[in-house]
Amino acid sequence: MPAPHRTQRTDKLQFFATAAQGLEPVVAEELRGLGAQQVKEARGGATFEGALAVAYQACLWLRAANRVLYPLTRFKCSDAQSLYAGVQRMPWENDLSPDGTLAVDFTGSNAAITNTQYGAQRVKDAVVDRLREKFGRRPSVERQHPDLRIHCHLHRDIASVSLDLSGDSLHLRGYRRAGGTAPLKETLAAGLLLKCGWQKIAAAGGSFADPMCGSGTLVIEAALMAGDAAPGLLREYWGFNGWLKHDRRLWEKLITEARRRQAAGRGRMPVILGYDRDARSILGAQENARAAGVAHGLRFEHRDLTHARLPAGLQPGLMVTNPPYGERMGVMEELGPLYALLGDWLRQQCAGWQAGVIVADAALGKQLGIRARKMNAFHNGPLECRLLQFDIKPEWFMRSSAAAET
Repeated sequence: MPAPHRTQRTDKLQFFATAAQGLEPVVAEELRGLGAQQVKEARGGATFEGALAVAYQACLWLRAANRVLYPLTRFKCSDAQSLYAGVQRMPWENDLSPDGTLAVDFTGSNAAITNTQYGAQRVKDAVVDRLREKFGRRPSVERQHPDLRIHCHLHRDIASVSLDLSGDSLHLRGYRRAGGTAPLKETLAAGLLLKCGWQKIAAAGGSFADPMCGSGTLVIEAALMAGDAAPGLLREYWGFNGWLKHDRRLWEKLITEARRRQAAGRGRMPVILGYDRDARSILGAQENARAAGVAHGLRFEHRDLTHARLPAGLQPGLMVTNPPYGERMGVMEELGPLYALLGDWLRQQCAGWQAGVIVADAALGKQLGIRARKMNAFHNGPLECRLLQFDIKPEWFMRSSAAAET
């Protein structure tokens, strides 16, 4: 294996962090916090500049992004032959060993290339053919954990080729052992917590609660933030592991620093609570929390909304929850009373708190009986949803407590 490519440690390079629709501003703000330069929001993510260390930090520390791409080139691409030629003339011998492995992700289309699988095949052919011409040997395809993951996006007649430094989607933190019926992706959960200002609330000692926590994604992501734990610290595979320009010494230094910060953060965890009416979900959440290394700072309890009582004297903080939507998990008419009950629970248990509730239907959101001070649209997979943010104060409620009336 050739020595790591040292010159990229200080060179200013351009990168792109992808994000779910609606989370682009969150990712851009995260990048600024990491010291990235020239950060600009774009559709589907944010562009940024910096040395290789900044890209490594982005892989390790970004909570709401999906992938970190290192763009290599853009060229005109009118058909399959021009796609092949544009990729084939790139100096892949500087990035991948002829004895290594690769995978190609292809997105987009134009009039001549309408099948992404065919587009990926042509990109792969171009790479392996160039290396075979140079060395007499060619890399092989490895779809799961390749030495190099190449991303090609085709828009009209322009092809953009990048290296996927993250390798796998960043939502794959490495702690999920059990999943609920409709779990949020970890990156989405973290992005919504950031929108709600959880980092500032946690730094001030505020508590966190999710009364319908399912497999615990929101609770665990809240704990990782509060404990200053890098979300990528558990991951073993990265898209740069077999990259010839990978700076292993630099990466190991950043990992060591992240572990130091995680150890220091263990003693700064506020009270973080998760409740759910399903006992199996609570067991799964506890298993996930142990795998994430945050079980020591969390309390999970098997309780439904009518019995989920926050401890007396708890410092007000943030409540965020992802109740059933109806489209996936039940009949819409049956969910109205559940949302009304959640609104009453907030009134009775969370006075002085801030809250965020994820809804996919505006009518269900109204059943909470609270006026939202802020609303953010986003996509949970193909489903368009909204994050409703509330101040739990009497003047924001639109009706009296149903529980008090009965």
